[in-house]
Amino acid sequence: IRLYGQGITASYGEMCYHDNSLVSASLEALIQHLVPTVDYYPDRSYVFTFLLSSRLFLHPYELMTRVCHLCVEQQRSGDALLDKIRFREVAPKLVQLLTEWTETFPYDFRDERMMRCLKDMTQHVSRGDEYSWRAMQQMTQRLIKRLSALGQYEEAVAALNAAAEERPTSLKNKQAAAQRSDILSVCDDAFILAPQLTHINRERDRLSFIGPEEFIQTFALKDPMENHKGFFRKRKTSNLEAYVSWFNRLSFLVATEICMPAKKKQRARIIEFFIDVAQECFNIGNFNSLMAIITGMNMNPVSRLKKTWSKVNTDKFEILEHQMDPSSNFSNYRTALRGATQRSETAHSSQEKIVIPFFSLLIKDIYFLNEGCASRLPNGHINFEKLWELAKQVSEFLVWRQVVCPFDRDRHVLQYLVTTPILTEDELHLASFESEGPENHMEKDSRRSLRKSLLNKTIAFVF
Repeated sequence: IRLYGQGITASYGEMCYHDNSLVSASLEALIQHLVPTVDYYPDRSYVFTFLLSSRLFLHPYELMTRVCHLCVEQQRSGDALLDKIRFREVAPKLVQLLTEWTETFPYDFRDERMMRCLKDMTQHVSRGDEYSWRAMQQMTQRLIKRLSALGQYEEAVAALNAAAEERPTSLKNKQAAAQRSDILSVCDDAFILAPQLTHINRERDRLSFIGPEEFIQTFALKDPMENHKGFFRKRKTSNLEAYVSWFNRLSFLVATEICMPAKKKQRARIIEFFIDVAQECFNIGNFNSLMAIITGMNMNPVSRLKKTWSKVNTDKFEILEHQMDPSSNFSNYRTALRGATQRSETAHSSQEKIVIPFFSLLIKDIYFLNEGCASRLPNGHINFEKLWELAKQVSEFLVWRQVVCPFDRDRHVLQYLVTTPILTEDELHLASFESEGPENHMEKDSRRSLRKSLLNKTIAFVF
């Protein structure tokens, strides 16, 4: 039983509305509702919502095929001349729909079947309306340019990952520590490093290349043609995964920088520096980097360095930890995020518009929204209220993604952040023990085991 309070509920065919808002419908009715006619074009919010979440029920190629087929068939009257006139009238609206699709969900068109369908519609349009045909050509050119940029981005990420893997088996030894540059030798100003972290999160081909559909693809239908060349050769959430991987890298980079120095005073300086960087990330609105830094500083190899921490004023760090406290479903962070969002909406400068959410939590929120709410109602209808809510959360991400990072780039710092070698988890533990020795038998056993394990890996690497 669904309760709608005092509002008005009405059904039109297979579509159910409450207070003029679509709440449920059959899949066929939703597809038909997407199809433009001479005197009808779907609301933009509906177009985005259905294109985003329809992949929970059918694949983009199937949807596009059916929409284009319906759009053409609806103009057929049996009179060839009349059909041509009617299609000429609806063609601009079809082009508008396809433009919204290609611009908002361009990665759907990495599927060669989608591109074939787009080509077929271009040819169909060319027979009736030259203006719409030119618009289709321009749209296709923009799409190809976007997909080409995506391909270049993926190659760049792959190259960075390969460079990061070409590293010594173990960095933690006295010679390596003496020869290796640390973060303070590259940048000792938190007001410079925090903006560079924001560049990487926002602009350095990470946030801007995440497609909105990737949030839904994580639990969408599996395509039976998963091995089909083209789109399905690529992982459908690869850009999302690359962004999460950057979070993990930053956490391990922070821990590496702290654990590597042999002298306690230098380790304390680096901790204090990262606290300042985290504070500036908070001020900017870069919550993702803020949380990555906190995560790195709370890793066991870092947190156990009690002698080092005794030299650090932790008041500021404790305030930042409180802001990102996971208790009550991250209520403190959510309050801060709302404040940053409100600031962004009324901002006069680009810097005040920046909002970079704690990304893993955003993904988790969308996942639990999907898992905790039925996609279909008992009568078989699609639960469109759920789709509205999914679209709302993803739309917020799109607004944040559009903001241009206003800070100047420091290529030397950026290069260091994305390519400098970082320690593995085992290497971090061993580095921590070499910085401050084991305090009990359990830690002594752990150090002995780690040394043996890393020695075996070194021997295997050599041979």
